Amino acid sequence: MSIKSLIKENSDFNFKDWIANNAIQIVLVLLLIGVIAIEPSFLSINNLRNILTQCSTRMIIALGVGGIIVTQGTDLSAGRIIGLAAIISASLLQATDYAYRMYPDLQQLPVIVPILLAMLVCGLMGGINGFAVAKLKTPPFIATMGTMLLAYGVTSLYFDRPPYGAQPIAGLDPAFKKLALGSVGTGDFRIPYLVIYAVVICVIMWFVWNKTKLGKNMFAIGGNPEAAEVSGVNVAKNLIIIYVMAGLLYGLAGSLEAARVGSATNNTGFMYEMDAIAACVVGGVSFAGGVGSIGGIVTGVLIFQVLNYGLSFIGVSTYLQFIIKGIIIIAAVALDTRKYVKKR
Repeated sequence: MSIKSLIKENSDFNFKDWIANNAIQIVLVLLLIGVIAIEPSFLSINNLRNILTQCSTRMIIALGVGGIIVTQGTDLSAGRIIGLAAIISASLLQATDYAYRMYPDLQQLPVIVPILLAMLVCGLMGGINGFAVAKLKTPPFIATMGTMLLAYGVTSLYFDRPPYGAQPIAGLDPAFKKLALGSVGTGDFRIPYLVIYAVVICVIMWFVWNKTKLGKNMFAIGGNPEAAEVSGVNVAKNLIIIYVMAGLLYGLAGSLEAARVGSATNNTGFMYEMDAIAACVVGGVSFAGGVGSIGGIVTGVLIFQVLNYGLSFIGVSTYLQFIIKGIIIIAAVALDTRKYVKKR
């Protein structure tokens, strides 16, 4: 490349456009700098480990939501489906000596069995979303809002049952809790199991998105569903698979979240979908469809979780945090829409 072409390439750089396109990331970084300035002890290996542990399940959720957003969809039911997975796995994995077991006569099950059952149920819920969107032509917002209510109703009925009624499902099997709270290594070099699970899922999803026919079809559908259909892509089939895959990820994340917290209620997972959607958009997944990357989603989740943890660390009210998140979501979608309109 000649010097002249390099100069021309650099001259095309527009600082105002760069600021507009990266405004949310810049604001989040500034907020993080503010947190560090207020409380320098925030920068510690222990805090970093806690952040990575907390964002691991959120990462898995966001990877499911991200694929749906790429297809010009959204998923409002994710949080409630996560809650369903949490109570299913927790209720079947209570310690045998716990006095308030939901199933007092149930023998101790292998940890993997209830988790797979929870994933299966959540995959079914995702399939309901996919069928409604792909076959019944219901807008994703409406379809997933209906499934959100459906999942919450099922969760609450299952949770509020005799003889103990609506009380937290606790007393979990130590092996189940270790699945989420365990780690490899020693001292400051401990790596939580949850982080390892998240990395493995990220690698799998990167492969699906970038190296499989499903991934290519997903981006084609998001870019232009009609053109994809004409090109021979079975849009309905692929959409259903993508929603089912998201449900399976929610099932895994919900089970791990129950193990991490040590209990589950019918409100487990509440508003998790908002964090996931915001993280995806901040990470460059466009609601216009056809645009997104696993690396961007990972970055978005990390940024959001650092912000969440940082604001809590310096004592910012939980209610104020909801306001901040709401503003970020509105601003992120508005900026994404602006970029799409400008390209058109």
